[in-house]
Amino acid sequence: MDEISKVTALLEAPLSRAGYDLASVKLTREKDGLTLHVTVDRLAPISLDDIVKVGDIVNPLLDAADPIGGPYTLDLSSLGAEKPIKLERLGDYVGRYVSLHLSRPCQGENLLEGTLVSVGKDVLIRVKDKTRFREFTFPAQNVDKARLAIEF
Repeated sequence: MDEISKVTALLEAPLSRAGYDLASVKLTREKDGLTLHVTVDRLAPISLDDIVKVGDIVNPLLDAADPIGGPYTLDLSSLGAEKPIKLERLGDYVGRYVSLHLSRPCQGENLLEGTLVSVGKDVLIRVKDKTRFREFTFPAQNVDKARLAIEF
C-alpha cells in the first residue's frame, strides 16, 4: 500500500465521524522536502476554526501511524468558496448560488450562474440578468460541471 492509500485509509473514517469528507490527499516533493496536502470538504462552509479542528484530528493520527516514514510538512485546506460540486450531490445545494456548465445549451446559454431552485429529473436555476431574473429549466443530465459561486 502506498503512502497516499495509507493516509486515506487512516483519515477517512475519523474525519467522517467529525462531519468532514476527505476530498483529496497528495504528497508532493517541494524544494524544502515533502509536503502532504490534505483537503477536506463538507456541505456547510469551512472556516479557519474548522481547519484547526481537522488538524486536531489529523495530527495525532499521522504522528502515531507515521505513514510517510520520514519528515514532511502537513498542509491542511478546504476546497474553497468556489468549490466544485459532485454532480450526484447537486440537490444538496438547492438555495445556494452556483455556476453550472451545460453539455447542451439551454436558451442559447451553456454557462449559467445563479440560485439553484430545484434539482430532480430537471434542474431549475434562477439567473439575474441586469435588473430582472430569468429562470432556466433543463434535464439534469445536461449538467457536466458544477461549482459554488460567489454572488456579487
